[in-house]
Amino acid sequence: MYLRIRTWLQSRGNSLPQEKRLTREAVISLIIHSTFQFGASMSGVFLNLYLWRLTHSVAVNGTYSIIVYLLTPIGFAIGGWMIKKKDRMVSYRLGIMLIGLFYLSVIIAQEALVEYYIAFAIFNGLAGAFYWVGYLTLMYDVSTEQNRIRYLAYNMIFFTMASLAGPALAGFIIRLKEGLSGYTIVFSIAFCMFLLAAMISMKIKASSGHHRVYYLKWTGLIMKKERDWLKALLGFFGMGLLQGIMLFLPNILLFKVMPREDIVGYLGVLYSSLSIVMGMFISKYAKGSKSRLYLMLSTVGYLVGVSFLLGSITIWSVVGFMILYSIFSPLQGNTMTGYYYGLIAKLPLKGELKVESVVVRELFLNVGRVISIFCFITFGSDLDGGLIPWILMAASLTQFALVWSIKNR
Repeated sequence: MYLRIRTWLQSRGNSLPQEKRLTREAVISLIIHSTFQFGASMSGVFLNLYLWRLTHSVAVNGTYSIIVYLLTPIGFAIGGWMIKKKDRMVSYRLGIMLIGLFYLSVIIAQEALVEYYIAFAIFNGLAGAFYWVGYLTLMYDVSTEQNRIRYLAYNMIFFTMASLAGPALAGFIIRLKEGLSGYTIVFSIAFCMFLLAAMISMKIKASSGHHRVYYLKWTGLIMKKERDWLKALLGFFGMGLLQGIMLFLPNILLFKVMPREDIVGYLGVLYSSLSIVMGMFISKYAKGSKSRLYLMLSTVGYLVGVSFLLGSITIWSVVGFMILYSIFSPLQGNTMTGYYYGLIAKLPLKGELKVESVVVRELFLNVGRVISIFCFITFGSDLDGGLIPWILMAASLTQFALVWSIKNR
């Protein structure tokens, strides 16, 4: 598989200058993340529905997500320390293995998950943080300023392809089995995919320069001096205000208007397909000089999508909203990530703050997520009420702040 994917990527880059082509480690990182995401998309999407089937409570789902996002910055800080003192692959592999153990625990607990959902949320938040701080650091290391937009676009394409196949297969399995046994099978397959991702990660060697100084406590002072960096971090805070709700609400809404897990999975295929098309467009045509335009377009797309929900929440209005969100979310995410990685290289100490930058970015992003989920639980937990579209509209309007948070490169 690795050789086939590498050959395909090289053939796509044969007409490009050498500095824009992807390295061997960049290709391996794409394979690892795709394998991981296949398992994560199978299990993560349906973990929310699993909780929903057991509790029928938006408050439980929202509280679970809040705990995860509160623990994530703490996990990022600890993972960042591991990267500085050991290596990025230590945190990365530990994250993969812990997430595998998390879903193994879900399999063992089954319905008892509800009784201990707070402990499971803590476990999930820390495990996911170790994975993502390692992976985000790795993404910076295996890409350069010349090929980063292309690498990020391919990363999104492979990520989305895995996200396309995972929910569809999971939905089919769950529909095939009666009761909650299908969920157990899905979580078991996900566990095997995480083990496979951990084994493939052994192909990436540790980086040199271990035991470096961890400058996390100095980032507040750096923000005062580097105003562009602070503005970008505030942009990620704004991004989290919409993202927090969107990470758990859509599938619950879909299941409410169409109570079949397989339909939720198949619609996930549609959404992922649209994101792949957008990813291919970004990889070929996106330019750093038009970053603010891309963020403006994505926000307008969100607002148009939310307007479908203002009349009533039906299967068609929810699907219409998610179609537009799936098209414009990759444009927003790729633009912000590419811009932020470009800023990291310009910070003091010439790239030595990459780990700290990833950790601080996650703090701002997750504070936004927690605030938005808390507001949703407080004002929109009644799915039959009419406040949900207006909460999403308010969260979408905040995305205009992202245009202010960056400047064209």
